Amino acid sequence: MYWRYRTPSIWQDMNRLQREMNRLLRDYYPRRWRNAPSFPAVNIWANEESALITAEVPGVNADDIDINVVGETLTLSGSCKAEELPENAVYHRRERGYGRFTRSLQLPYSVDVNKVEATFKNGVLSIYLPRVGEEKPKKIIVKSA
Repeated sequence: MYWRYRTPSIWQDMNRLQREMNRLLRDYYPRRWRNAPSFPAVNIWANEESALITAEVPGVNADDIDINVVGETLTLSGSCKAEELPENAVYHRRERGYGRFTRSLQLPYSVDVNKVEATFKNGVLSIYLPRVGEEKPKKIIVKSA
């Protein structure tokens, strides 16, 4: 029987190296630590007239939230204070975060910043963002000849 010895190409070596690196990174960074969700979690609704954004900000006071609109970008920022523990208490489990946060969102159109309204109730921030009047789509009627 005849055996032929083949020298591996550099591309085979590169593929093997890539698989090994992926395996090492996968083992070193478990899935639950890789992708942290953005904070605050938001929902965005939009139509031709306006957009409505709701953001979940539990444990944050309304006075600790800053809202800025520049062009087509909305920026939410603020801070959540850490809970104070009773004396001699230690955490058994801690999943809720604290500290400063900032989140910028790209809006589907320019906003009339003079008419923006924000309300805060039960840990949910609602922001009403009306569209600039000049940019609203206009329906054009087609006349038959």
